[in-house]
Amino acid sequence: MPTSIKKSRPSSGTSMEMRRDVLHAVGWQVQVRTGAWSPPTDVYETMDAYVVRVEIAGMQEEEFEIFMEEKALFIRGNRSDIPERRAYQQMEIRFGKFETAVGIPGPVDIDAARADYVEGFLTVILPKAKASHIEVEE
Repeated sequence: MPTSIKKSRPSSGTSMEMRRDVLHAVGWQVQVRTGAWSPPTDVYETMDAYVVRVEIAGMQEEEFEIFMEEKALFIRGNRSDIPERRAYQQMEIRFGKFETAVGIPGPVDIDAARADYVEGFLTVILPKAKASHIEVEE
């Protein structure tokens, strides 16, 4: 079952205006400066859509929060660590809260957007909004 994508996120005590102030856009990439880590993320454009692909294994579809606000797509969640106690010799796999945000350069049809989580990759497809044609009557 595809993950749902929200048009905007309701306020949860932290101001989205303040969060927008800490976004730094460089072309397609936007980095969020928070305590959360950011998984590897690709963003590319096809003829019909903008596609965001996040590498984040070990999750369930319902554990992602995906929403659009203005011209940015936000993806966040919390990847749990296994609860057993252990002494690490090497630790490279990140756990805990994660968040990534990417700028979307053009208008999208959010109602036709979809997200799929398959084999450790979350893929969000944002169809480009079609220009509406208005005829002028004579």
